[in-house]
Amino acid sequence: MKALRVLNNNVVLARDENGQEVILTGRGIGFGARQGKPVDPSLIVRVFVPADGRDPDHLAEALALVGEEVLRAVVIALTEVGIEGRESTRPTLAIAVADHVAGALDRAGRGIVVEYPLRAEAQALYATEYAQAQRLLQAINKRLDPKLDDSEATALTLHLVNAGFASGDLSFTYTMTGVIQQMLTVVQKQYGLEVSQESMSAARFITHVRYLFVRIQQHRQLTGHESTIGTGIRRHYPEATHTAQRLATIVEMRLGERLSEDEVSYLALHVARMTMDADGSAA
Repeated sequence: MKALRVLNNNVVLARDENGQEVILTGRGIGFGARQGKPVDPSLIVRVFVPADGRDPDHLAEALALVGEEVLRAVVIALTEVGIEGRESTRPTLAIAVADHVAGALDRAGRGIVVEYPLRAEAQALYATEYAQAQRLLQAINKRLDPKLDDSEATALTLHLVNAGFASGDLSFTYTMTGVIQQMLTVVQKQYGLEVSQESMSAARFITHVRYLFVRIQQHRQLTGHESTIGTGIRRHYPEATHTAQRLATIVEMRLGERLSEDEVSYLALHVARMTMDADGSAA
């Protein structure tokens, strides 16, 4: 890879063998690097390949603004715990995590511990990311002082969840978390059930709604006209369909996006599965 621009000793904008602009990070990678000259591969810790039309120059500048030790700790930790490989299409994740860690280190140095209000929701709704965040926090704490409090796993969880959205807007993830929790509450009250969020049907529902949010953000909802499968679901599960329509109203009120008929139908299917599981019936 040939250097295009040296941002600092740890961040270099380069062009790979396919002619694509990439961002390279690694301790001392920029030291001695020259425009148009090959970058020492032994110094490369991570290769970021900007996706979704994001500007490589802007992302490289953002990475360069992060403190050297924090950036290095975060980049290595993301790889160590298996969240990211050596090559990544998500530089915004490293930027967001490193920026958060820098702020958390400052708070820790002043003895300030933040209790995040979405801790219970993050643990219940995003179990996979929460487990990853806990490992990530441990890996970061191995490399930085002062040590960050266990509560920071909540914030890291939300950043990992947020990485799946094109906008990279963390407020969207906060909204999604609240809406999912509200939807589950509606189902429980509607049927007078205690729906375990650890059950397979609830996990499927949460996963489905997360992908629904991705489709909404990308303006790619399931077909706007009711399909044969959707019609069958609505006919077979009329009560679940009524509940799903209530859930669709919540989404429309919170996001300003009306759900298509098929999206409502598939919500109804997941509602039916959850309620049957909670009743002890076979889905």
